[in-house]
Amino acid sequence: MRDEEIKDLLIEKDPEFKQIYLSHQECETALMEFQGKHYLSEEEELQVKEIKRKKLALKDQMQLIISNYKESQLRN
Repeated sequence: MRDEEIKDLLIEKDPEFKQIYLSHQECETALMEFQGKHYLSEEEELQVKEIKRKKLALKDQMQLIISNYKESQLRN
């Protein structure tokens, strides 16, 4: 099973994974809003950096859950 398929399955079946995924999507939306601006203030630039850090941490969490799922499937 590919990672994308596992992700879809986990979004359906795992409430924790779904919440992480939704938070990741919120970060993506927020970043897209900032990208639409021609100029970012210093405060906005800091917000973008923080959102990017959070988004990456969420992605890492999702990848860890996906990896754990794969391992559990191999054992079965």
